[in-house]
Amino acid sequence: MKSYGQFCPIAKAAEILAERWTLLVVRELMFGSRHYNDIRRGVPRMSPTLLAQRLKLLEKSGVAECLRSANDHSVEYRLTEAGLELKPMLMLLAAWGHRWGYNKFARQDLDPGFLMWGIRRSLNTDFLPRTRTVIYVEFTDRVPLRRWWLVVEDGEADLCMKDPGHEVDLCLYTNLITLTKYFDARISLEEAKASGQFKLLGSSGLVRGISQWLGRPSDQRRHAATT
Repeated sequence: MKSYGQFCPIAKAAEILAERWTLLVVRELMFGSRHYNDIRRGVPRMSPTLLAQRLKLLEKSGVAECLRSANDHSVEYRLTEAGLELKPMLMLLAAWGHRWGYNKFARQDLDPGFLMWGIRRSLNTDFLPRTRTVIYVEFTDRVPLRRWWLVVEDGEADLCMKDPGHEVDLCLYTNLITLTKYFDARISLEEAKASGQFKLLGSSGLVRGISQWLGRPSDQRRHAATT
């Protein structure tokens, strides 16, 4: 950890949080990732070694804690009180980045794996059936085709890259840029459908309710700002 050599509280916070990737690791912990492999899925371009270093930094700084089972076979990472107090700041930073951080998507910003992981953690399962629900997503512009299955059961969502073998309730055929723009609230549901690159087939209830169960981070930020 490098010091700025200043007593300024902004400098002290930056010493902990301004290292590359650190805030994204905090983001994953804030969104509920507890295990190392789950955190990695949220930062797929971060090397395993660097992720381990950042987790140790957050632990040493008191922002996160590492909880080990009695036999050390299970390890969980959680934010401490200090880490949880970062939520309003992260929400404001996200809102600022959404408004001012960029004007268009660059190719390097488009990642189907990260997008699907973001969708998985943002699902509003309260608006999905209590029974097992399987949502199939196919990116038609990927070569080879990229396919994902979201399996929601008992309020928990799992993301699979291989067919889980369950009956599919809803299929979404789209391209990466359209789904990214919709998820990031850059276009409306009507605009996504009008593009011809956002086709839904399956349960009429799931089709009608997609704007409720497919949560979008910007919608969640607006909700958090008013509660």
